[in-house]
Amino acid sequence: MSAEHYFSTDPATPARRGEIEFNVAGRDYRLTVASGVFSAGRLDPGTAVLLRKADLPDAGATGVFLDIGCGYGPITCVLASEAPAAEVWAVDVNGRARELTAENAAGLGLGDRVRVAAPDEVPDDLVVDQIWSNPPTHVGKGELHAVMERWLPRLAPDGVAWLVINRNLGGDSLHAWLVERDWVVERVASQRGFRVLKVRRKTG
Repeated sequence: MSAEHYFSTDPATPARRGEIEFNVAGRDYRLTVASGVFSAGRLDPGTAVLLRKADLPDAGATGVFLDIGCGYGPITCVLASEAPAAEVWAVDVNGRARELTAENAAGLGLGDRVRVAAPDEVPDDLVVDQIWSNPPTHVGKGELHAVMERWLPRLAPDGVAWLVINRNLGGDSLHAWLVERDWVVERVASQRGFRVLKVRRKTG
């Protein structure tokens, strides 16, 4: 698998555009996708498991949510749709991915509550109530751990992170690694080879 979609700010692959459709929590979504962006051909199976098994916010949820590695925006669009009173930050190194996320959010009428940004554009003082991510795994544990070390400290004291990790690509070792660093980690689901992890700060 090419890792271009993880690290290229401007993918060299020509932008062949298309659309995908999926349903989450009774809502139908049709999003624009393009080559050079993660899982452009379908809703990634890990993302599908995350959106099915994690606790999606309800209509009364407020605060700031963060989608790490947003791709073309499926998680961002679901979060912003389910929680109309929340603000969602969508972060990706891939400029094409960010453009698609902004386009898809605007197409669903969510653009006023979605902030699309490159990692270095996120304000240093931004504290988030929820983190959602299908983070990079094919690029190795070092990069995966770097992503966690960069973003998990943004969680509010009572915040929660929802992560989906392929079991065969480090799901269990990531769980152990987070526990070693004093995060409280619960495996809430295991489906289709993916682990869904709920991560919180240790209290007391």
